[in-house]
Amino acid sequence: MSQQDFPIEGAGLGLRRALLGPLQGADLPGLDFMEIAPENWIDVGGSLGRKLRHFTERFPFACHGLSLSLGAPEPLDDGYLKNLRSFLDLHEIQVFSEHLSYCSEHGHLYDLMPLPFLPETVDWVASRIQQVQDVLGRQIAVENISYYAASATEMTELEFINAVLEKADCLLLLDVNNVHVNSINHRYDPHDFLNGIPLDRVAYLHIAGHHHEAEDLIVDTHGAAVDPQVWKLLEATYERFGPVATLLERDFGFPEVEELLAEVQQIKAIQKHFQAAPIQQAIAAL
Repeated sequence: MSQQDFPIEGAGLGLRRALLGPLQGADLPGLDFMEIAPENWIDVGGSLGRKLRHFTERFPFACHGLSLSLGAPEPLDDGYLKNLRSFLDLHEIQVFSEHLSYCSEHGHLYDLMPLPFLPETVDWVASRIQQVQDVLGRQIAVENISYYAASATEMTELEFINAVLEKADCLLLLDVNNVHVNSINHRYDPHDFLNGIPLDRVAYLHIAGHHHEAEDLIVDTHGAAVDPQVWKLLEATYERFGPVATLLERDFGFPEVEELLAEVQQIKAIQKHFQAAPIQQAIAAL
């Protein structure tokens, strides 16, 4: 699937329950799509279900999963996958993504754990992604996660991600904040990482805020405004991939809606700059 054919574009915002009321009555200029965690909404009806429908009828939506545990040793949850397919179909949501990680070991761990960067892990997780795509009837995207210690490494993070994308024939939800966080914590060049991602695999982007625990340790929190260094890295990402659909994540510590939407507008402004750049280059070449 090319970026031109992808069901979402522009600048988006993660819809959290705490934002339902503030956003319902707000003017939302420049907001092109929204994203939810399906686990928080499957089988939810009543007033909350109606509030969700208020937004799904106005905006294109993506679903970003939290609990599928793609890399776990136990079987995939077939019941959840069937419910997920029904939910996606009900709300006409074409885009589904999950974390390239695991979050269960005979029970949920309530955290996203990094996978060993090993060839056998590539085979295992790719086969499970293919199963998910078969059940959902959609090509899915997997997200590069932030991590703080690697359990085993025979490959780099970049090599591992690319191998999974190729073997599973899936897309990448490229989290720009996570690239920045990992580049500090694991001491690599984020621009080299971006340059190593295949152009045709990036579905859409995430950006978010983080917490500086120490000079050489950043914690991915989704609880603060986007860091200036992440805005700069977003520009570098657009320079390589074009102005791909980009979603702002915020999970807690919500500011006023106007402040939140100002960050969405900042995404739009950067996207417009890179949309205009090819036209300006063509004019300059005349």
